[in-house]
Amino acid sequence: MRCATRSLCIFFAFLTVTLLFDAPAVAESQQLAPQVDGAWWTVAGDPDLGDLGDSKQQPVDFSIWQAADGTWQLWSCIRHTKCGGETRLFHRWEGKRLTDTDWKPMGIAMQADPKAGETTGGLQAPHVIKTGDSYYMFYGDWENICLAMSPDGKRFQRRIADNGRTGMFSEGRGANTRDPMVIRIGDLWHCYYTAYPNRKGAVFCRTSLDLRKWSESRIVAFGGRAGTNPFSAECPFVISRGGNYYLFRTQRYGTNAQTSIYCSKNPMDFGVDDDACFLCTLPVAAPEIILHEGQYYIAALLPTLKGIQIARLKWIE
Repeated sequence: MRCATRSLCIFFAFLTVTLLFDAPAVAESQQLAPQVDGAWWTVAGDPDLGDLGDSKQQPVDFSIWQAADGTWQLWSCIRHTKCGGETRLFHRWEGKRLTDTDWKPMGIAMQADPKAGETTGGLQAPHVIKTGDSYYMFYGDWENICLAMSPDGKRFQRRIADNGRTGMFSEGRGANTRDPMVIRIGDLWHCYYTAYPNRKGAVFCRTSLDLRKWSESRIVAFGGRAGTNPFSAECPFVISRGGNYYLFRTQRYGTNAQTSIYCSKNPMDFGVDDDACFLCTLPVAAPEIILHEGQYYIAALLPTLKGIQIARLKWIE
């Protein structure tokens, strides 16, 4: 009888402890792996650049967002053009729905402005966020991270500092500071980007209260199985999901594309010479993760490097 009573007490104690936990919260705290869910559809192809076009040109790093009028905007860095210098400029497309194919080409959207301190042909990797009534476009000019702003998400004007330049910060001349991505975490905006001081590629992060004044940089991902070459930490993209932070970090473009994914509770530490946060890889390059109407999507470069594609994304154990 004493054994039966003791067993019953243990059962109710276990039941009480179990009910103290919110089941969805427990599920959300799990580390889940992203997986492409279904077929890809192409939204942008190889654009007609007129006199600046070249058969070798390639649409690469890009950003996708919804403008004030509800249309979807896509700006991509087109490399190997005839614009001179580093051969890069921005082209844009517009779509009515995220799930539509073959968005409408809208022409060249922006070229580098040397008068504002930008490297000729050096525009790289636009990234757009909306906060309040304004759209902020962060981009690289080959040496610095720069900012442009828009009231409608379509027409952007550079933000030029008192020194007459657009560059906000850099990891030093020759480090090719590029590929900015911005997310708000708590009270701070976090700007993740890549650069290769001493020819070693890493993911850096700076924080800001106002998107204008930025902290000193900190390396948040470097080395490990993804490597340390200049291109081992490209196109960083961070999302927050279920109490975890997921970093997407690209190593290769093209038919052998590879992006490594890391999961951490700390958005300022995804592993430096340490793979403890490594989760998995995906055979994609320069991915951007989009959450729209409760559904996750992943956008990435075509394996041919002649366009951009989108697919649904799911999360699995």
